[in-house]
Amino acid sequence: MFNISGVRNHFANRFAKKKSAQTGNQPTTPQRKHVTDPVSTWRAVTVADLLRKATMSTHLAVVVALILASVDATHQDVVGELLLALEKAAVFFEKEFRHTNLDGVVGFQILNVEVKEALRRWPHTDPGNIHQISRVKRLVKRLNSIIAQAVLRLQESDPTYYREFEPILGADFWTVPHMWNTSNPALVYPAFREVECFDEKLSDKCMTLLLGTGKYNGTPCIVTNSCRNIMTRFGCPDYSLSHQLLYFMFGEMRGCYNILQGERRESRANLTDHDYKMIFCSNMMKCNVEFENNGFPIQRRDIFMENIMLCGMAGFSDFYKPSWLRRILTWQDSDLGCFRKDEKERSHGLERNLLGTTNSHKRVKRREKTLKDGCYSHMTAVAVSTLGGYMNFYQTEQDTTKRPLT
Repeated sequence: MFNISGVRNHFANRFAKKKSAQTGNQPTTPQRKHVTDPVSTWRAVTVADLLRKATMSTHLAVVVALILASVDATHQDVVGELLLALEKAAVFFEKEFRHTNLDGVVGFQILNVEVKEALRRWPHTDPGNIHQISRVKRLVKRLNSIIAQAVLRLQESDPTYYREFEPILGADFWTVPHMWNTSNPALVYPAFREVECFDEKLSDKCMTLLLGTGKYNGTPCIVTNSCRNIMTRFGCPDYSLSHQLLYFMFGEMRGCYNILQGERRESRANLTDHDYKMIFCSNMMKCNVEFENNGFPIQRRDIFMENIMLCGMAGFSDFYKPSWLRRILTWQDSDLGCFRKDEKERSHGLERNLLGTTNSHKRVKRREKTLKDGCYSHMTAVAVSTLGGYMNFYQTEQDTTKRPLT
């Protein structure tokens, strides 16, 4: 059983420390919280050491310039590879949008939002790379056009599901993080439940009540006791866990601040929306690390990427591991641009994955659909929105390392 008293004490201690700092004799200066990527950290430490240990001679200035150029080149290579993968995915989407389901279209809309945010920062982070900036602008333009057509197609082909989830199809629904947290291993469950905590029908009902597309004449932010209970239940595995996080994200993006109102459990009285997100993402991190340790079994790639995508959007920077990015890029079909559950992978000089075994659970909500040549609609959508999150994160971190914090 998950130790709720330990969780309560953890957040109570954190609050006490924060309050003590605010009421102490010494004034505190608010600082912007962010986590730099390994490349930026290496650059800052290396250059700082050089400057401290030697005078800035002409020779040293050249050495420093070469170091900075090398790091920038590494960053550009990573972003360039990301951009190439997204361009191929956009070509696939353009060919297959008529057959892509709603979940697939949502994934590309999230990608669109993430790439637009990255583009907004691009002139600050890499002003001289006109070629990449032009490619990103073309990608955004292409996505805008395809998504508009895909949404119209969905309205005709799946009107009921479209009506229930219409709000999340809009670009203005989704937001990207501007401040970062990291997950906390102290908050992981001792064990997960052996089965999912709720099914697709109940998940849909709770989500639509938040969105305002369910009952109550379109009134949003309706939270029933049953929905609150299942969406805050501890120990849920896999898609139940990721959809618990998604429920709180929907609430925040929809402007709902009443999810936890009416909570009668005394042990949960002090937990906030952010605390639940921290608990969920800490456990999603545990799942992803176990997945990596088990050799990235094929059957669980989808939930692995979904965890990165959702927790990344929730502001947890430790999900954007460079090694995970390299692995995800190998799963894209280089010819088709999609993602599939087989071994036809793009070669990056990495070992090929062996078919892993895992206990399968009933999927929650996410409707999968097989497209051309065995491509998966949901898996491709999750993959591209995950890659878009990586791109936005890298541009954000480049922005914070090259511009003074305000």
